Amino acid sequence: MRHVTTALLAASIAVPAAAQQAQLRPDQQAFRALYKELVETNTTVSSGSCNLAAERMAARLKAAGYADADIKLFPGPAERPQDGGLVATLKGKDPKAKAILLLSHLDVVEAKRADWERDPFTFIEEGGWYYGRGVSDDKAHGAIFTDAMIRLKQAGKAPKRTVKLALTCGEEGGPFNGAKWLVEEHRDWIDAEFVLNEGGSGKADATGKPVSLAFQAGEKVYQDFTLETRNPGGHSSRPRPDNAINELAAGLVRLAKNDFPIILSDTTRAYFTEMAKLSDADSATAIKALLANPADAHANEIVSRDPGWHSTLRTTCVATMLEAGHARNALPQRAQANVNCRMFPGESVEKVRGQIVERLGDASITVTPRASENPKAAAPPPPLSPLVYGTAVALAGKHFPGIPIIPTMSTGATDGRYLNAVGMPTYGMPGRFGMPDGNGVHGLNERISVAGVMKERDYLFDLIVAYAGK
Repeated sequence: MRHVTTALLAASIAVPAAAQQAQLRPDQQAFRALYKELVETNTTVSSGSCNLAAERMAARLKAAGYADADIKLFPGPAERPQDGGLVATLKGKDPKAKAILLLSHLDVVEAKRADWERDPFTFIEEGGWYYGRGVSDDKAHGAIFTDAMIRLKQAGKAPKRTVKLALTCGEEGGPFNGAKWLVEEHRDWIDAEFVLNEGGSGKADATGKPVSLAFQAGEKVYQDFTLETRNPGGHSSRPRPDNAINELAAGLVRLAKNDFPIILSDTTRAYFTEMAKLSDADSATAIKALLANPADAHANEIVSRDPGWHSTLRTTCVATMLEAGHARNALPQRAQANVNCRMFPGESVEKVRGQIVERLGDASITVTPRASENPKAAAPPPPLSPLVYGTAVALAGKHFPGIPIIPTMSTGATDGRYLNAVGMPTYGMPGRFGMPDGNGVHGLNERISVAGVMKERDYLFDLIVAYAGK
């Protein structure tokens, strides 16, 4: 039965575009129009406006019955007023039940028209796909969450919990981050028991057949460190043993050869438990051994051959840039490297700095954390609670029968880092299946399956309704 239902789901995602558009229900047609408007609003840092996108979504919310008092439109800072966003609130009927927050960023990465096959800021449906910058990252969520707020309002019955929506700017870069600003300046606008966010993209195979759903709970923290050595230098015809380049290079080699210790959270333990079921015999045996004993060096060696698994198991630090010397015929007076770390949730910058120093094994190499936008507090991974995770799993069985749902920890970063840091557990919602090529996210010809995004919308709406009623 599992194979039959999986095949049916894959077939539904492969329905030709013309047939899909004709088959859209009236509510799906309304969603498509909202989604199209959002994608066709340019929100790049260079020439776009998140304010305009927020204003257009606010107009749709008001048309659905939201009062002005229910919607807060906020601009960016004086030097970047176009980097604003909105917060909308649907008040629940139980004052003791804490709110849930739907979070999506409006901004998108740059898209050069000359490099794309289609206009990146025209919403195009072709061959069963929607094309355009942001159709996946992250305007699909922005459209689905705004649409959900509209549908909840139009239902005419207040949910038990208050439901909030935050559409912000700056997740993809730029000088102002709206999620960070809301946390620091207007926590009361967005305060919630837990947050629904991006980051839970599952996997499809090369034919589009769904393989697994993903429920993201926790994400690594980005942090750069500057490593530097300094020496008196001198004439290159008289080499000295204390060479700045040699000392830094030797330290970097030691750093590369000494992995950081394995850390298992509830999320990563659940992830590897599920991956053992989907892996070849040798990998499955090694995964099970490592879960039983994280100090098992042989199991660690086998599991860590997969770069993704290696990164999921621990904090990682890798040299990404080098700068050294001042003349071809002179001994280097200074050598500097940037080491980029992706820290396991809950690890502090100072702790990781100490681990780098220990692995370098040379007191002459200074290690300095670079300034970052990271929260000062190191947030632990959010729990896989029965309310949040259990509800998502139960509903996934209804919408995606036969498809396993796997807890994941993102090795990248989202705006969830700001909310997790202040005690608002933030989760990347399942419902989407990413193709092996990444669907062009952050690259050329970004796309998302038409049938897939419609199924994701149905699933997430039911999930939001379930959360709001519990």
